[in-house]
Amino acid sequence: MNLTVNGKMLSFEADPDMPLLWALRDILDIKGPKFGCGVGLCGACTVIIDGKAVRSCQIVAADVTTEVRTIEGLASDKTLHPVQQAWMDEQVAQCGYCQTGQIMNAVALLESNPRPSDADIDEAMAGNLCRCGTYPRIRAAIKRAATEMAGA
Repeated sequence: MNLTVNGKMLSFEADPDMPLLWALRDILDIKGPKFGCGVGLCGACTVIIDGKAVRSCQIVAADVTTEVRTIEGLASDKTLHPVQQAWMDEQVAQCGYCQTGQIMNAVALLESNPRPSDADIDEAMAGNLCRCGTYPRIRAAIKRAATEMAGA
């Protein structure tokens, strides 16, 4: 099967029913999306497809016909994406396990809503769980990234 990931067309052999998460991690060696719950509830496996945050554990790789973006594809020319930089500036990560999914969800949010309210952030990020409870820092990082991305 063929899959475009972070701008690169990749060809590989896999069971047509394999979840995208396992195709990315086990076959293509793209480790950013994490296995958390396996049922799409925690958000650790979040990737962006067609501008939307998608749980890669819940979509079959063979069903993906457009580009998949993972955290590995956010930075360019050694420059972090504004959301990644805001995550560092706000010191969001503690254990870090959920962070790639959180960041990908935040990127999808800001690409569809460049000036989200607190309620918008809460609604968009509700499906991404953080055991460390860094939710106030996550909100602050999203607001910081929104300001940076707007050029203000």
